[in-house]
Amino acid sequence: MEKDGGKDGDALRGTTLRVYRYLYKQGRPLGFHDIQRGLNLSSVSVAQYHVGKLLRLGLVKEEGAGYVVDRVIFENMIRVGRTVIPFQTSYATFFAATLVILLAFLRPTSLTSLYLFALVVNAAALGISIYESVKAILRYR
Repeated sequence: MEKDGGKDGDALRGTTLRVYRYLYKQGRPLGFHDIQRGLNLSSVSVAQYHVGKLLRLGLVKEEGAGYVVDRVIFENMIRVGRTVIPFQTSYATFFAATLVILLAFLRPTSLTSLYLFALVVNAAALGISIYESVKAILRYR
């Protein structure tokens, strides 16, 4: 997805983004009625309008009896089943695990500057990873 003012960025806002995300998360062909019911849209024509926008952008294609995502624009996202999570969560998980290991298993008998430095760097990396994960989640909401 281009940043700030790109073709996809201008069109993928509001309900159109919700429709795109819904199609992406479902991972199977969906008809207009499925989209309307799944997103609680006011009418089928609203679903048709937004799918039409996505078709013009080349982001979805018609397949079988419905529509599926043809081009993935989510950067650094991982789909696990129907859940989409930012790739940064793997970093946050890693740093959280290393912080627990530092605090639980690698604790020295007396506090040293090296150990404190390791804790601070690890905690900072964990904080940055969590911040980036939350930012990515809010961006594609």
